[in-house]
Amino acid sequence: MPPIKDNIRDALNEQVKWELYSGYMYLSMATWFYEQNLPGFAKFFRKHAKEEQQHAIKIFDYIIERGGRVTLKTIDQPPSEWNSPLSVLEEVYEHEVKVTGMINELMRLAKSENDYATEEFLWWFIDEQVEEEDGSDEVYQQLKLAGESGQTLIMMDRALASKGD
Repeated sequence: MPPIKDNIRDALNEQVKWELYSGYMYLSMATWFYEQNLPGFAKFFRKHAKEEQQHAIKIFDYIIERGGRVTLKTIDQPPSEWNSPLSVLEEVYEHEVKVTGMINELMRLAKSENDYATEEFLWWFIDEQVEEEDGSDEVYQQLKLAGESGQTLIMMDRALASKGD
């Protein structure tokens, strides 16, 4: 198999940065939820932070496997304050939609370069993003529907604690 093309390698390196940023952002959200005494939400976001780091490593390994060089880029500081749990979940959903767009752009690039191996590799991420968008939207819509009363937050906190496993 020929080595990965520079433009695809560069785009994948950029995606590594965004996957790491996603993990960093979710850790920041976990911190905020701990401060709000909602450990179930915090556990849920810690789990998601770990998953995003694993996504970054998956891309990292693929670049290496294809004979490319990984170039780690600067990760911006994520937000650390939110107005409410609902505002956190809204930001999560919007972020996942943005990441889906990035993965779709990577797929378009791979297709335009006739890089079938990268196309095949990216299908896993496309499937993953469908799950990520659906899961984040589900929690967001449930909290939006139920409201942010103390009782609702405690109930959702308990439910999300089990999803964090």
